Amino acid sequence: MSLSINPEVFTILVVDDIKKNLQLLSEILEKAGYEINFATSGKQAIKRLKTAPPDLILLDLMMPDMNGLEVCATVKANSVYQSIPIIFITGNQDKDYLVQAFKQGAADYITKPFQEQEILARIKNQLRLQRQERQLQNLAQKEQEKAAQLEATLQELKQTQTQLIQAQKLASLSQTVAAMNHEINNPISFISGNLHYANSYFQDLLSLIQLYQDTYPNPSPEILQQLDEIELDFIAEDWAILFNSLQNGTERISQLMLSLRHFSRLDEADLKATDINQDIDQVLTLLQHRLQTRKKRSGIQVIKHYSQLPQIYCYPSQLNQVLINLFNNAIEALEEKAQTQAEPFPEPPTIIVRTKIITDKDTSNVLIIQIEDNGCGIDEAIQPQIFDPFFTTKPVGTGTGLGLAISYQIIVNNHKGNIHCVSTSGKGTQMIIEIPTTASIKSLKG
Repeated sequence: MSLSINPEVFTILVVDDIKKNLQLLSEILEKAGYEINFATSGKQAIKRLKTAPPDLILLDLMMPDMNGLEVCATVKANSVYQSIPIIFITGNQDKDYLVQAFKQGAADYITKPFQEQEILARIKNQLRLQRQERQLQNLAQKEQEKAAQLEATLQELKQTQTQLIQAQKLASLSQTVAAMNHEINNPISFISGNLHYANSYFQDLLSLIQLYQDTYPNPSPEILQQLDEIELDFIAEDWAILFNSLQNGTERISQLMLSLRHFSRLDEADLKATDINQDIDQVLTLLQHRLQTRKKRSGIQVIKHYSQLPQIYCYPSQLNQVLINLFNNAIEALEEKAQTQAEPFPEPPTIIVRTKIITDKDTSNVLIIQIEDNGCGIDEAIQPQIFDPFFTTKPVGTGTGLGLAISYQIIVNNHKGNIHCVSTSGKGTQMIIEIPTTASIKSLKG
């Protein structure tokens, strides 16, 4: 019965300092279909190993100069060759030697005098194990590649999902703003346009009443009673205050609608040059109600350090969304700090916003927007995760975990810029946006 495992041809390196043993092993192995290489010393075996790595090594244990244990240790110490199985050849069945051999990494051993069937069976077994191990390694590598591919696909799906949500939110916002502009601007324009006439009519009526009082200084008891009930003098004095309040209110609503339209940029979905400082002001106008004094905190003061900026090319509606996300987060951090700490704010709750242009190492101009608060800060352990889609530290139902993820995609993917965070827990957070200026127009359009 043949023990050859052909048709695959394996190469065996036979290492023995006795030529008679080499000749005998050569006859047995060649008859079984193996290719044979020889080495008559340990040092020669190492050289042969480097020039033509075999599939298996038959290694004599006891050799002069460099014995089998030393050769085995050298082979197993090299990551390139350490998977090659080594079968020791020994006439010494001392258990201590065999234990040392296995400790050095031997796979099996053959005793002298040689038994052909035993030699072939042990070689076949080790080659089969080696082949199975390689198949398992290949399978494991393929599974790792599949896992990496699935992870990449999952991240791509998450990004696609956030982009779809972002697009849906922007579309919904645009529709809402368009409807609000139509439904609110018309009556506000009507009220604002007629306030002047209402004031003029009222002044005419007051003049007429004054003329009646001058012409008829002694009115009837009924007229005197009516004048007393309506408090004509108070109405005349209060009208100026009332009129100013009406005028300021309509101007405030008009300004809010203008800011909302500017924020959504209904007619500016493409790349456009814009005034970044003005954009920030418009966003802060929309958030004015959140900056006012609340139950557990004083009003949030906003300190602006604006540099003189050129018109910056960007996607205005997208950039406005980033700004409102960052300002909202800063406000929420200040509110959380006010609610969780026992003592009042040692300093007023503050948001500082800075804009400037710098020149980077490639001599390109970069817009820097910094939004800093003295709120609760972000724990260092979770800072690497804050831009991950669906990651949130807010209670269930109060946060989607998409605000910063969408902001990251808008700045990094759409504007070829960068956004990062510098924060100390309990002291505050600074969000830094970096956007290339005119040098990036071609890449953005491309």
